[in-house]
Amino acid sequence: MKRHLTIVIKLGTSSIVSEDTHEPLVSIIGTIVETVVALRRDGHRVIICSSGAIGMALHLTGEPRRPKHLPDVQALASIGQVSLMNMWTQQFAYFNMLVSQVLLTRHDIADRNQYLNAQNTFASLMSRGAIPVVNENDTISVQEIKFGDNDTLSAITAGMVQADYLFLMTDVDCLYDKNPRKHPDARPIEVVEDIADLDVDVSSGGSSLGTGGMGTKLTAARLATAAGVTTVITRSSKPGNIASIVRYAESQKAAAKSLESSLELPAQSTAGIATPDSSQAPDSANNTTIDIEIPPLHTRFLPDPHPIRDRYFWLLHGLAPHGTLFIDRGAYTALTNGAGLLPVGVVDVEGSFGQQECVRLSILPTRESPLSEGEEAGRALVNYSAIEIKRIKGLSSRKIAEVIGYADSEYVALRENIAFFKREGSRPGTPSGEREKDVTPKRYSLGRLSNYVAG
Repeated sequence: MKRHLTIVIKLGTSSIVSEDTHEPLVSIIGTIVETVVALRRDGHRVIICSSGAIGMALHLTGEPRRPKHLPDVQALASIGQVSLMNMWTQQFAYFNMLVSQVLLTRHDIADRNQYLNAQNTFASLMSRGAIPVVNENDTISVQEIKFGDNDTLSAITAGMVQADYLFLMTDVDCLYDKNPRKHPDARPIEVVEDIADLDVDVSSGGSSLGTGGMGTKLTAARLATAAGVTTVITRSSKPGNIASIVRYAESQKAAAKSLESSLELPAQSTAGIATPDSSQAPDSANNTTIDIEIPPLHTRFLPDPHPIRDRYFWLLHGLAPHGTLFIDRGAYTALTNGAGLLPVGVVDVEGSFGQQECVRLSILPTRESPLSEGEEAGRALVNYSAIEIKRIKGLSSRKIAEVIGYADSEYVALRENIAFFKREGSRPGTPSGEREKDVTPKRYSLGRLSNYVAG
C-alpha cells in the first residue's frame, strides 16, 4: 500500500522573483503549484516554506535593491508578504485548493506550549486539505529571535511536523564536491549518508535578494536529517522533479525491504547477496526483475536511523541559547547515562541568563582546560541563573542552599531538560559515478539491486 507522506518544499526568493527585474517567475511558480496539486491528489501532505516577500515588494515599490537598514527591510517585508500570499492563493484557487499563511519567529516556538500549538495547527490545516505557506515574520523579527534564513526555518518546520521529506530548492541541480561555477570538473554528490564526513566547497553565497546559500542548506540538512527527515537538494527551475525524486526514493526503500524479506536477511544486511561479478549463480529471488526509474539529478541526505524528535528536538532547535555551561567529562558521562547535571560537574559559566532559560553545554577535556577547548554538545534548560550557577559551580548539591540562600533543585538542569546533538560520524557522502545518458526506465534484477540502490 502506498505511503501517504508529509513533504516540506522550501523555495528561496530567487526561485520566485527575478533577481534582475523583481518580477514573479510565473512559469516556475505555476509548475510548483501543479506539482503540489499532484502530490496532494496522491494523498500526500505538503507544506511550502516560501521566501520572496521582500523581492515582491521591490517589484511593487520600484526600489532597485534590497535595503540595508532593518526598518526598511521590515517595511518591505510587510508590503511584499500580502502580494506573496495573494499570488499563492490565486494560483491554488485554479485547482480549488485552500492556502493558509503561517508566519513564525524563533520567539513563537521558544515556549513549549506555543511549539505544541504550532504542531497542532499544522496538523489541523493539513487534515483540512490546506497548503500551509510558511515564512519568517520579518516584519517584527529582530536578530535575537530570527531563524536567520528560510533554509533553517524549513528544517525546523520539517522536524516539527515530523515530515518524511524536505526539499531545498536551489539554482543548481545538486550538491557538488567543488563549486561547479569555478571548477568544470566538479562531481555531483547523489547520496550523503553522514554530513559530518562531508568535504565539499560551499563558497557560493545566496542571491542578492536572499539570505541563504549552499552552506545554509547543509546546515538545514544536518538539522532535518537528525530529526529523521530525508532531505533533498535539487534545482528550483525544475520543480516537477520533486514527484520523480519522491517516487524514486520510495521505490528504493520498497525494493530494499522486499529484497531483505525475500532473502530472509536481517535489516541493513547484504551478506550472501549475489553481485554481478559473483561466481555464484543467483537464486530464484535474485532473478526477479523490477522497474527502477532513473531519477533527475539531485542530492539526497539520508535520515538518521535514530532521530531526535519531540521535546529534545524543541530543546535543540526551538530555543535560542543565552549562555554556555562548561562541564567536565565526568558530568557528560553521567548525563549520557541518564543523570541530571549537578553543580559539581560545572566548571565555568559564560553569558547572562535566568532560570528556565536555554544554554549551550560545552564539554572540556579536563577541568583545567581553557574554555576555548570546549566542544559544544547540546542544550539545557537551567534551574538557576548564571550568577547563581557561578557561585555553586564545582560544589556538592548539599551546599546550594547555604551558598545562594535556597535550593529549588539539587540539579543545575534536570535530565529531561537536556538534549544532545548527534556526535557519531561514520557515514560519508558518496560522489556519483558516471550517470546514465539514457533516461528511460531500466530493468535491474534483484541480484544487482544492492549495488544500484544507494539509499
